[in-house]
Amino acid sequence: MMDQEKTAATIVRLKKVEGQIRGIQKMLEEGRYCIDVVTQLRAAEVALHRAAEVILRNHLETCVTSAFRSGDEQDRMQKVDELMRVYSKLSFR
Repeated sequence: MMDQEKTAATIVRLKKVEGQIRGIQKMLEEGRYCIDVVTQLRAAEVALHRAAEVILRNHLETCVTSAFRSGDEQDRMQKVDELMRVYSKLSFR
């Protein structure tokens, strides 16, 4: 679980992304230039990626570290499996 400060900062970041998405919808409704829309979509993707990085780093620093310190082999393997599933879903374009 993330501490309150990181949680609050991540929520602020996600609210900004939400605003970006609303802005992109408005751009489409107004018939704005396609490349401008795609540029804004990419900016929203990057912002979401950064939020995911904060959450993943927190997971590594707390849950995964705790599992490795606990001596519980099953918990350690579960955390490794979770991380590998997330890693395999990442897009390296």
